[in-house]
Amino acid sequence: MSILNITPRKLTFAQLREVYRHPVTVSLDDSAYDKIEQSQQAVQKIIAQDKSAYGINTGFGLLAKTRISDDELELLQHNLIVSHSVGTGKRLPDGVVRLILLTKVASLAQGVSGVRRVVVDGLLDLINHNIIPHIPEKGSVGASGDLAPLSHMTLTLLGEGLCYVGGEQLTAKDALKNAGLSPITLAAKEGLALINGTQVSTALALRGYFHACDLLASATITGSMSIDAAKGSSAPFDPRIHEVRGHHGQT
Repeated sequence: MSILNITPRKLTFAQLREVYRHPVTVSLDDSAYDKIEQSQQAVQKIIAQDKSAYGINTGFGLLAKTRISDDELELLQHNLIVSHSVGTGKRLPDGVVRLILLTKVASLAQGVSGVRRVVVDGLLDLINHNIIPHIPEKGSVGASGDLAPLSHMTLTLLGEGLCYVGGEQLTAKDALKNAGLSPITLAAKEGLALINGTQVSTALALRGYFHACDLLASATITGSMSIDAAKGSSAPFDPRIHEVRGHHGQT
């Protein structure tokens, strides 16, 4: 199993491709944790000062002006996730889900989302134990992010819903227990931070890109062998012709 150490804003296509292709072990560069802590302290400061802040101590959408009491902030985040876990259709493939988890880690690790370290580490634990949340392929409308599918991802962190380990379907509660992990309870703003994002759309786009790269490589090899087998001319591939046309690469 490959071992990757990632730094926020410095993910490479090679790393992403590896995560898509195979189960991996991922660690986060230590430099990210200070920023994560600082952003979480900013959320706590807002709560301590009794300020109203959207998504922290208010409702969502049309309820944005409804103030939520401090003793219901955890319940607010939990209800946000459960109420948006309404996807339908077949589940997304394991490789796509691993990409979703990794890109969400990379996003939160920038230290601007106000989540605790335990949330980021929880996502890393899912990757490293190859626990694949059940994420239906249909349900996102792209409003404020991939809300529904990312809610299904988050359910696994909470020990709710279904997931897959080695192709076997389990309850998230059992999968976490078998791996020696515990469900987390979301604190203020964390549910919103987890589902406000385009990680599902990004993962699907990456899958398309990786498949296109494979097809291009295959087409290049197939075309070259076909020309060679037909005893074709290599003159059309003279670099000088393509330099005149002014495009990058052969045209």
